[in-house]
Amino acid sequence: MDSFMDWFWLMIWWFFFFMYLMILFRILADLFRDHELSGWWKALWIIALVLVPFLTALVYVIARGRGMAERQMQDVSQAKAQTDAYIRDVAGADASAASQISQAKTLLDSGAITEDEFATLKAKALA
Repeated sequence: MDSFMDWFWLMIWWFFFFMYLMILFRILADLFRDHELSGWWKALWIIALVLVPFLTALVYVIARGRGMAERQMQDVSQAKAQTDAYIRDVAGADASAASQISQAKTLLDSGAITEDEFATLKAKALA
């Protein structure tokens, strides 16, 4: 590293190298995510990525880029739906205000809570 320009070009090359690695791993993940592509085609794409990496990555992104985006969007929406279902399950969002009030009324009738506690629970359920 004799000069600033040597260091600058080194940083540029490192940037492009890491960018290429990110694209390569994204392609590999997409290959294994695609259930419609046969194993032979997947093996052929991987062999091509090893033998002619830059050209194959470019061809893959051009030829299958739209499918990559669709599969990614599908996975993201599926993960979001699973997360939302988990949150609803844990938070108990299924319990409506009416069911909470009826449970509180049952407790009041059994004598487990007082009239004031029932009024507090009812106000919480309606809030």
